[in-house]
Amino acid sequence: MNRMEPAAGSFRGRVWEIVRAIPSGRVVSYGDVAMLSGDRKAARAVGGALRAFAGDHDGLPWHRVINSQGTISFRGDLQRATLQRLLLLREGVVVSEQGGLEMARFRANLRALPCYGALDDGSDF
Repeated sequence: MNRMEPAAGSFRGRVWEIVRAIPSGRVVSYGDVAMLSGDRKAARAVGGALRAFAGDHDGLPWHRVINSQGTISFRGDLQRATLQRLLLLREGVVVSEQGGLEMARFRANLRALPCYGALDDGSDF
């Protein structure tokens, strides 16, 4: 474990494990990751767990996580949003110049990702 790696079992550790498992060419929302991590209300905390990375650190594909509206969250950081769009385009995800994409087309199968929450609660995946 390098000094940036979160502790196993911590919230950040669960987030990283889930995000590392997102297949190339697929995306999930911050809320999806929060739900899979065991805390449905932690979408902003997921963003915080990923925010430190402007590149692919130790295989962490942070760029595959987008907002629930199916768009890249710019949050005033145009360079990071541009990088995220380019990384997604390289993987075959069709992303508009405004950062939008078809979530139904590119969303990863959540049941195939690590899960610390309940997937059998009637949610549609």
